[in-house]
Amino acid sequence: MELSDRIKTIMDSEQLTPSAFADSLQIGRAVISHILNGRNNPSLDVVTRILSKYPHIAPEWLLQEKGSMYKDEESSSGYNPQPDLFSQNQENTTKVSETIKNRIFTEIKPTQNETLNTNNEQCTSTKVVDKKVVKIIIYYSDNTFEAFDTANKMI
Repeated sequence: MELSDRIKTIMDSEQLTPSAFADSLQIGRAVISHILNGRNNPSLDVVTRILSKYPHIAPEWLLQEKGSMYKDEESSSGYNPQPDLFSQNQENTTKVSETIKNRIFTEIKPTQNETLNTNNEQCTSTKVVDKKVVKIIIYYSDNTFEAFDTANKMI
């Protein structure tokens, strides 16, 4: 079975027309039409959109026609997928959080030698210049921006 046939099978199982399927994937309707008619092969973008929108579809089945169409059926048949890079184990997350907290809140104390050395050195003071915020510019994803001066007035 070709990849385009498997896509048609997904549409049938989801009870979607080609146009509704294209809309659900947020791609052009012509793209799905060309795939189903055999004019074009599905791009990587189309495949990833299908797997993102329909997470219950098994990637191995869609790409290589291996196993069953649905992930649930594979897990009941003894299929044990490897965890992806972004899944996190609660135990590991807690361990990492505690390590970070310990690093942040650990006080660094100088050794006796360091204390003696700093006491014997001559220190010169430097004038600290006060820094003040003059302007804040916020850029938005739609390529617009807002600028604020120090008095919190929009410019």
